[in-house]
Amino acid sequence: MPDASARLPVGVLSLNPAVDITYEIPRLIADQKVHALNSRYDPGGNGINVGRGLKRLGVQACTFCVVAGEIGRFLRHQLDAQLDQVSYLEVEGETRINGTIIESITGAQFEVSGLGPTVSTDAWQHLLDRFVTHCGEGLAVITGSLQQSLPRDLYAEAVRRVREAGGRAIVDSHNDLLRNAIDARPFLIKPNRYELETLVGQSLTDERAIVRQARQLQERGVTWVCVSMGAEGALLVTESLVLRGEAPSVPVTSTVGAGDSMVAGMTGLLAQGASAEDALREGIACSAATVMQPGTELFERATVARLRGEVRVTQL
Repeated sequence: MPDASARLPVGVLSLNPAVDITYEIPRLIADQKVHALNSRYDPGGNGINVGRGLKRLGVQACTFCVVAGEIGRFLRHQLDAQLDQVSYLEVEGETRINGTIIESITGAQFEVSGLGPTVSTDAWQHLLDRFVTHCGEGLAVITGSLQQSLPRDLYAEAVRRVREAGGRAIVDSHNDLLRNAIDARPFLIKPNRYELETLVGQSLTDERAIVRQARQLQERGVTWVCVSMGAEGALLVTESLVLRGEAPSVPVTSTVGAGDSMVAGMTGLLAQGASAEDALREGIACSAATVMQPGTELFERATVARLRGEVRVTQL
């Protein structure tokens, strides 16, 4: 069992957080007003979700995020209630609002992401300084989208600085942000299958093809590659192991936050020195527990504990 008393410091970088609004409706009708059956407001953004997940697992972490305007004040109120430690950077403009619409009749899910405020170079560099200092020789989670004003190689710079400080960078992103970050040699990346296919420019129809691409990414300097595959579970490729984790069968209410929950589960166990097998099992259990929740709500810790024993991890 991991030693909870020997946890490494954990930091989460969230440069473009949001307030998530979720509406449950019968069905979208073009050019017609539809009244919601239910609605909810949650703090959102990938990094915020990871921070919330770590909190629910009892893992001490500091989330570093940008806030702006009236929506930013509302977000701060939510985060102060849901996270142990938050380091805010206030900028001009307005924090973004993301919208999720779930059709109760069809089960279809629609998501719209806002843009977020402009952040100056001096501002994000200052937040990054604080982030790297906090993480030290621990774990640094770098995830989510960036505002259009920010450079596409920002995550690569973050990874390099974390490595230089003796820490391990965990990156969960996509497209150019992920591609550039890989060149900086992070410890762990967690693309889903589609994101990996987009990254390598080809369809990956079986596990052997996924593992082959993961090994090529390791040749570029990535230490661990975890590929999430939805209901099929996930593959984790380390320096010496290829592990398949099978997801338990659960009712799916919403998939929002499932990938972030996997990152939170794995990070929390790695911070305690757990094995690759246990980290993968925890990540899949957290992800499965999250898809059972409505809207952007994350897993319940008791559900994770129940599902953990149903996750089968085998070595390929």
